Amino acid sequence: MNRRKFLKIAGSTGVIVAAAGVGFTTTRTPADALQPWNDARSLYTDPMRRALSYAILAPNPHNRQPWVVDLKGETEAVLTCDLGRLLPETDPFSRQIVIGLGCFLELFSLAARAQGYRADITYFPKGEPGADLDGRPIARLALIKQDGLVGDPLFSQVMNRHTNRNPYDTGRPISSDILERLQKAVAENTRIGTINGGQSLTALRSLTRDAMITEMKTPAAHEESVELMRIGRREIEASPDGISMGGVLLETLNLTGMLTRKNLTDPSSSAFQTGISMMDESAMTAMGFVWINTVDNSRPAQIDAGRAYMRLALQAAAEGLAMQPMSQALQEYPAMRPYYDKVHAVLVKRSGERVQMLARLGYAPDVGPSPRWPLATRMKGS
Repeated sequence: MNRRKFLKIAGSTGVIVAAAGVGFTTTRTPADALQPWNDARSLYTDPMRRALSYAILAPNPHNRQPWVVDLKGETEAVLTCDLGRLLPETDPFSRQIVIGLGCFLELFSLAARAQGYRADITYFPKGEPGADLDGRPIARLALIKQDGLVGDPLFSQVMNRHTNRNPYDTGRPISSDILERLQKAVAENTRIGTINGGQSLTALRSLTRDAMITEMKTPAAHEESVELMRIGRREIEASPDGISMGGVLLETLNLTGMLTRKNLTDPSSSAFQTGISMMDESAMTAMGFVWINTVDNSRPAQIDAGRAYMRLALQAAAEGLAMQPMSQALQEYPAMRPYYDKVHAVLVKRSGERVQMLARLGYAPDVGPSPRWPLATRMKGS
């Protein structure tokens, strides 16, 4: 989140300075919750756990980290979804959750390849779920040693890829050459679209802003998000999933009662109105958009979309671009229907296609990684 916006809640920086002493200020980083990013580099030596330690760093909706891995041997595992980590209000058919699992699988494959292993991934080995996810496996994973296998250059960007929700620099356009390289980074089983200016950019800025604000003003959907907010280091380290709201400023506002879950859901509060302003600023500073279409909305297509998004995000990092999903308009609950219809009318050119992901692009200062549960907490048979 854009921290400087929350200064409006406090009214003056003096409130923050008075409440936050030096000792408090220097201990607000949730180091334990960020440790999995370091573990991926050095903790594991066997190829399966090492590949999985990178896979858990994948982007996923509301940072729910829904993956559970059942190890079947040194080079075999089964991926399932933790059904307690779904988003029933904003993602009623778990489409976005499955996309996040696709991101996990692509990062697993890239990490395996970097070790000289081909990842053999079988989607839904016991059958595809319908409208509701069930306990059946998402994928079966196998590592096959392959001499001469060359690593994918995108893997070098894993530690640089972080979702950036801050405003983007409207003085820095995105070149068409960069957009072309983004499109080339993705396999042919999805269709990638991009824009970097003109009326199309203006229209998507407004559409994504309006959808975000509508979600915030839809009580059940917004309350689902607020419930998953982790405010301050203690909450983040106790539950390193959900929406991280850390740092001295936000934690101090929470301790002084200026930033609480109650006022985040109260439309009359300064916190709520600041959230609206932040959403407007993020959407309206987009300097480009990228989207992912699939030929249908099957569960395998959703997995493919997630794998494509993972590659796009890594390529964006390689280009020095900031990137943030803006997929509220793609969600399937009633309040989003007008935006869903409009975005499909604009971005779909072939009958039957489904827009699976929509993200804004631009330039902004780097942001740090999001918290993660350690790999050991997401495995069975370890």
